[in-house]
Amino acid sequence: MPKNIIVSNRLPVQAQKTDETWSFTPTSGGLATGMKSVHQEGDSLWVGWPGVSSDGLDEKNKNQISKNLEKNQYRPVFLNDAELDNFYFGFSNKCLWPLFHYFIEYHQFDTQQWEYYIEVNQKFADEVLQVIEDGDIVWIHDYQLMLCPQMIKDVKPEVTIGFFLHIPFPSFEIFRIFPERECLLNGLLGADVIGFHTYDYERHFLSSVKRILNFDVNFNIILHHGREIVVNTFPMGIDFKKFEFAALENARNNSLESSELKKQINAHKLENDGKLILSIDRLDYTKGVVNRLLAFERFLDIYPDYHDKIRLVMLAVPSRSKVAQYKQLKRQTDEVVGRINGKFATVNWTPVWYYYRSMEFENLIDLYVSSDVAMITPLRDGMNLVAKEYLATRVDDDGVLILSELAGSSKELPQALLVNPFDIEQLAQSIKTAIEMPIKEQKERNSISRKRIRRYDINKWSSNFMQALNESANKESASQVKWVNTLVAKKLSDSYKKSNKRLLLLDYDGTLVGFHENPNKAIPSETLLELLENLSQQKDTDLVIISGRPHEFLEQHFAHLNLILVAEHGLFIKYPNAPWEEKKGASSEWKEHLLPVLDTFTDNTPGTFIEHKKNSLVWHYRKADPELGIAKSVELKTVLASLLPNDLALLDGNKVLELVPANINKGVVALDLFNSKRYDFILVAGDDVTDENMFLNLPSEVHKIKIGKKKTAAEYYIRNYANFLSFLKKLVP
Repeated sequence: MPKNIIVSNRLPVQAQKTDETWSFTPTSGGLATGMKSVHQEGDSLWVGWPGVSSDGLDEKNKNQISKNLEKNQYRPVFLNDAELDNFYFGFSNKCLWPLFHYFIEYHQFDTQQWEYYIEVNQKFADEVLQVIEDGDIVWIHDYQLMLCPQMIKDVKPEVTIGFFLHIPFPSFEIFRIFPERECLLNGLLGADVIGFHTYDYERHFLSSVKRILNFDVNFNIILHHGREIVVNTFPMGIDFKKFEFAALENARNNSLESSELKKQINAHKLENDGKLILSIDRLDYTKGVVNRLLAFERFLDIYPDYHDKIRLVMLAVPSRSKVAQYKQLKRQTDEVVGRINGKFATVNWTPVWYYYRSMEFENLIDLYVSSDVAMITPLRDGMNLVAKEYLATRVDDDGVLILSELAGSSKELPQALLVNPFDIEQLAQSIKTAIEMPIKEQKERNSISRKRIRRYDINKWSSNFMQALNESANKESASQVKWVNTLVAKKLSDSYKKSNKRLLLLDYDGTLVGFHENPNKAIPSETLLELLENLSQQKDTDLVIISGRPHEFLEQHFAHLNLILVAEHGLFIKYPNAPWEEKKGASSEWKEHLLPVLDTFTDNTPGTFIEHKKNSLVWHYRKADPELGIAKSVELKTVLASLLPNDLALLDGNKVLELVPANINKGVVALDLFNSKRYDFILVAGDDVTDENMFLNLPSEVHKIKIGKKKTAAEYYIRNYANFLSFLKKLVP
């Protein structure tokens, strides 16, 4: 039975040893809550680090941990101190975390830590590969494991893989700073579905894929190595019912005053109808804690009437306290809190209640339900679930949420008071607006927001992502164009070997070699030349390279082989041991009329260039800015459509527009070769729109293979040129 495999940096449990026995305490958090339903439904396995360094563990302890975790369908990845220091505390949190949150000044790329990042990602991938089976679905989480999808896909190409990033994905201009940017993107593209909290992050990611990798992107679909990768937005929710129920229970038990915190809160509320502003965050430089304090100080400066009537309750949960930037932030926070309290405090009033610790769930609910205002103003945040938790506890729809417009949750909660977290004056004014907001307006705003987060809760988030993964798997199996899997490859290979007369028609770029930004560098390797020679030497086999390349290129690299060469889509043809033949009736007088048009577009589109062939002109826009190149290509096609004579055709290829005589195309020459002899096995393969003429012109008994999964008239597809070469090798005895 297929299973779901969840992969995250941490397992949702913490391993602890008492005497000789290992125990495991469940951990709280959005991911643990969100994946609970996925993990508990059906056959599931969760792979991750159990929270204890392997340096102090012998094989006996590791076996005990593994066996105990196995009972709850967990599988540990053991990490030692060096791996934790370099992979997690080092690279993940000193390099990726600040860069993705736009804190370039804190971004530190260390080559050794990058090597550890690769090794640990491989360690996670290897652990998955030990248990994975065909039909399984893998869901990988967050920035610590961005290389893992491709590592798994390389070994198990048919397994469906999802990846979700729980932090922001930065703009292209920020992401391009990262030295190993191509590697990181390619790692993510091993996934079939890639999810982000907001459309902004999705858009930034797609922009980086287009501009750095130069891959085709069609809306939210990335075409990569013959695969269609879906990129979409899945805003993470919370366990709404849990927080709402806790708030209702808190109200029922209010008279019991069960905690010291609750007593303090109630005492403040009784004093002059005192207002509470709540601030809850991990103490992280991305959370805007200091800016929030400065704004509160500014508010007290300009509105002295609110002295003694308002308090800021600031809960700062310790985080990465060993890292230098976090130590500095802690000192700065302590200093600002001390300054504010020293400046404004009276005998009976302390303006800031500051808690530097984690807090029990019950106390957290005390704070949520008692606070008149929640001030959640991170400088950058992937989602921020605290904002949603606060609203979930407002069972009477009262209260005001001040929310940073740079938090992912702001996209879902536009009814909150949205603020720029860097604008201290605006933050200070938002406090006044919040505490003076009429109850009617509070309820109108919160009613809409609460309906949203109630409907799109944590279970909806996880089920939507799993649905996208299942749709990806089903779409692959339901495709009318058949994938050349092991069984199909064997069938074609057996048919080839049993045949008496064979014809192989093979495109060059994208079919026998990968695309290169400079076409002159996409030359055949020694391995490819050896493969072609072996195929061409087989008895009763005609091997044809049919390309849009100039005949000089094919002459230089393939004339020594026993091949039929077709250049410039059929303008030139060369049989073994014979000179090149040029198709008659082709004229190039049209060039002088249309070349100025191409020159104008080349001048206006940086990165484009014109390739001159014997009887065609090619406008290349692969090196142009992707969006500009596409826009200009559409404009150029529109202009040329009104200028083309009847005997001229415009071919729209892979980042190229080619003007060729209408009587010359690959389909015509392929049909001529097909009719030249009585073949009982014919295979044609190509990747481009120019190859579709061959698929359309040749009869149905021909085996037609498209390189890459695109719209095609071919019967089969192979994911990429490397897979196609592997298939060709199976035809050689």
